[in-house]
Amino acid sequence: MASVAAAAMVGMAGAAKGAAPRSSPLDTQDALGLAELVRQKQVSPGELLEAAIARAEALNPQFNFLAQKHYDYGRAAIAKGLPQGPFSGVPWLLKDLNTYIAGLPTENGSRFYKGYRPQVTSELVRRIETAGFVIFGKTTVPELGLTGTTENKLTGDTRNPWAPDRIAGGSSGGAAAAVAAGVLPAAHATDGGGSIRIPASCCGLFGMKPSRGRVPMGPPRTEGWGGLSVHHAVTRSVRDSAAILDATQGPEPGSRYAAPAPVETFLSQVGKAPDRLRIALMLDAPAGSPVDRECLEAARQAARLCESLGHHVEEAAPKLDIAAMGAASFVLIGSSVAADMADRAKARGIAIGPDVLEPITLGFVGYGQKTTGMDFARANNILQTAAIAMAQFMANYDVILSPTLGAPPLRIGQIGLSPDVDFAAWGQRAASFSPFTQIANMTGQPAMSVPLAMSSAGLPIGVMFMGRYGDEALLFRLAGQLEDAAPWKNKRPAAWNSWRE
Repeated sequence: MASVAAAAMVGMAGAAKGAAPRSSPLDTQDALGLAELVRQKQVSPGELLEAAIARAEALNPQFNFLAQKHYDYGRAAIAKGLPQGPFSGVPWLLKDLNTYIAGLPTENGSRFYKGYRPQVTSELVRRIETAGFVIFGKTTVPELGLTGTTENKLTGDTRNPWAPDRIAGGSSGGAAAAVAAGVLPAAHATDGGGSIRIPASCCGLFGMKPSRGRVPMGPPRTEGWGGLSVHHAVTRSVRDSAAILDATQGPEPGSRYAAPAPVETFLSQVGKAPDRLRIALMLDAPAGSPVDRECLEAARQAARLCESLGHHVEEAAPKLDIAAMGAASFVLIGSSVAADMADRAKARGIAIGPDVLEPITLGFVGYGQKTTGMDFARANNILQTAAIAMAQFMANYDVILSPTLGAPPLRIGQIGLSPDVDFAAWGQRAASFSPFTQIANMTGQPAMSVPLAMSSAGLPIGVMFMGRYGDEALLFRLAGQLEDAAPWKNKRPAAWNSWRE
């Protein structure tokens, strides 16, 4: 079959020899578009997979987004025959963090997990594969997903395709770098404090953090970090994000809780204009840290765009005890990390220490070891109180609009590894870079980073919209409207084409 993907593969070989490359559907289509080409038999799943692998091999040495290569696993899935789902034949990358394919390595960005091969397959993986996606690898993460930049001693630094001296964000930095570089149109991501929205903002992508309990997280556990963490994706198009959530959402066996079931598909919401929305514009960082003027201007521009679309915008912010909420989150995360590392140490027969864990992780372990059951219960109570306060505030507003981050993408090393890191000082730096994202994790609400702005230095700047718990549908309606009004489809880093030249 003489298809566009086959031509693209010929083009890749030609590019390596100095010839001008031909176009590829990976350049022009989102994930739903690729699946449609497969259904129309204009391209085969094998051709798409090999094209994505070729791109990954060409680009990974520069940006370092691959933690695991499961190329033969993807080829075997195609040879076996793919389910006829909404994404049948579309290449997919999993995040290398607590997301399992039985028998294949999951190393969590950590030397402590090097070579770890789980014996279970995640429910989310089953749903992804039922939708027809072809998994061919796993993307890089910071150790245990603990930082807003993807730098670790196991796989090294992941770099931003828009500027290789800048971070791709974290903890889903590998996923965002792969999508931004043009390897594939969407990839798996998780978010425990901003880890979908931070890299989406850094890499110029759309990133939806779903409501708590929307997407399965097990087995072996159905909750992460005491309910702070969720799974979903980073994407180039809004409709891909919506359709992926349709394919993966819903309770799993043993779920402690589940988000309210949607009345209609999320994909059906993308083309619907929302009613006139009441939008609260929040410009001040909740903890009072300074916000870069270009990030503030991006939020103001987004507010003006929303007003031009008929929505009402006014400056307002919920009254929250951010210091108490932040401390509570540290208790939940530190306790979880300390318990997991103790279990891992027992399983490996290796003591916890700097030979196997990085300084920031050891800081969380030390913090968690000092917490008590009463500390954990109080932390949980504090975040429940915060969720109630947010729900009361949002009785008067449909959406909260803010910058996604406190600054454009930072340089590698600014909030990453350091052998003499001071844990408290690092926490303040990290929180100042991402002062807005964590609220949605603490309260369980959905929130999305939308790639609406660019800095004067040519770096992406995301704008965040946070909705009511369980109401991703409204956010998808708004996101689709924004995508139509200020499209970002053709905003691509120079790296997108440079490797073919």
